[in-house]
Amino acid sequence: MEPIRILIVEDDLDWLRGLKAYLDRQPDLQVIRTLSTAEEARELFTASEPDADVVLMDIMLQDEPAGIGLAEQALLAWGAKVIMLTSMEEKDFIFRSFQAGAIDYQIKSRFEELPAIIRGAHARKTSINAAVAEQMREEFRRLKRLEHQFKVKEARDLITPTELQVLEMIDQGHTQTEIASRFFISLRTVKIHVGHILKKLGSPSSKDAAQKMRELGLFERGNSTHTSDSDKD
Repeated sequence: MEPIRILIVEDDLDWLRGLKAYLDRQPDLQVIRTLSTAEEARELFTASEPDADVVLMDIMLQDEPAGIGLAEQALLAWGAKVIMLTSMEEKDFIFRSFQAGAIDYQIKSRFEELPAIIRGAHARKTSINAAVAEQMREEFRRLKRLEHQFKVKEARDLITPTELQVLEMIDQGHTQTEIASRFFISLRTVKIHVGHILKKLGSPSSKDAAQKMRELGLFERGNSTHTSDSDKD
C-alpha cells in the first residue's frame, strides 16, 4: 500500500523538525514536503500540481491566522484533506477553519494523536471534534438570534402601532367589522390599514401577515378563541 503523503506548513522550525521525524517513523505515513511561511504555501498551491494527500496546516503563521485562508486554498487547488494545528483551542479560529474547508484540528501538545487523525482524514472518516461541533451549533444559534432581531426591527420599522393592533385582533379571530367597532373607526379605514399592511409585508392575506407578526413575538397577548364566519380580508 502506498504511504499517505503529507505536507506540513508550520513556522516553528524546531517543532516542525520534531513532527516530521515523528511522522516519518510511521510505516504508512510519509512527509513529502515542509513549508514554514504563508508565502511559500500560497506559491506552492498556486503553481504546482497536487502532491500531498493530507495537509497539516498551522493556524498561526508569523503571528497571523494565515492558515485559515491557506486551508481553503489547499482544498480548492489540490482537493487535499486539511488538518489544522494549533497551540491553544482558539474556538473562533477553529470554527473559521472548518468554514474554510478543514476537516479536523489538533492541539500541538497532543501530537502523538496525529497519526490516527491523519489516517482517519485520508479514509474520509474524520469527524469534527465535539467541542468544535458545539461551537458551530452555538454560532448557528447566534446567527439565528441575530436574524430574528433583524426581522423584528425591520417589522417594527415597517408597521405602525395601529397596524400592529389591527393585526393582533385579526390574529385573535376578529372580523374587520369588529375591529372597526373596537377602534371607533369606519370599516373602510380598517380595509385601508389592511391594504397598507399587505403591501408592506408582501403577504397574500391579513391572516398570513398576522401570523408573521405573532411568530416574531410582536403581539402582547396570546391568541384568543374568538372566531367568526364573517371574517373578510
